[in-house]
Amino acid sequence: MLAAMAKVPRHLFVAEELRDRAYEDNPLPIGEGQTISQPYMVALMVEALGLKGKEQVLEIGTGSGYEAAVLAGLCAQVFSIELVEELAIRARVVLASLGYRNVSFHVGDGTLGWEEHAPYDAVVISAGAPCIPRPLIRQLKLDGSLVLPMGEEELQILVRIRKERGGLREEYLGGCRFVKLMGAYGWED
Repeated sequence: MLAAMAKVPRHLFVAEELRDRAYEDNPLPIGEGQTISQPYMVALMVEALGLKGKEQVLEIGTGSGYEAAVLAGLCAQVFSIELVEELAIRARVVLASLGYRNVSFHVGDGTLGWEEHAPYDAVVISAGAPCIPRPLIRQLKLDGSLVLPMGEEELQILVRIRKERGGLREEYLGGCRFVKLMGAYGWED
């Protein structure tokens, strides 16, 4: 996982005036009230998915496209949804310029998922959710994992959900703070 992160030039996913800070272990603003997650959180979330290399992964919250690039180096196909069209366009341009061909984009409400390509082996949500978006559980394969920050608007717990025959199994991975997940199963603005 760290090798995949090392191959991604993080400085290309932030504004030019912030490039000298791109490799600090901090979130940075990317515009539209959004941030690029700190590298540690990206590593923790991606590692928690347990990817082996042949998976289809649904990413909710494309943002800068950085996490999609990391995921693209670890799985067969990434399907990334972003609510803010400007961010989705920017991420698509950066990823295309770097030669990523296994990332597909959709502009829309990520809490509803992307039914057309379901079921997914794994789902990662890069924004703080008040609850588990049920459409994403329906679109997750049996024995698949969903990783998301969940809790209050200002403070969440990183949670890994495993979809098993007997139901959902939750594992708590520690405290975190993300921007709010917006959408039908997210926070109201």
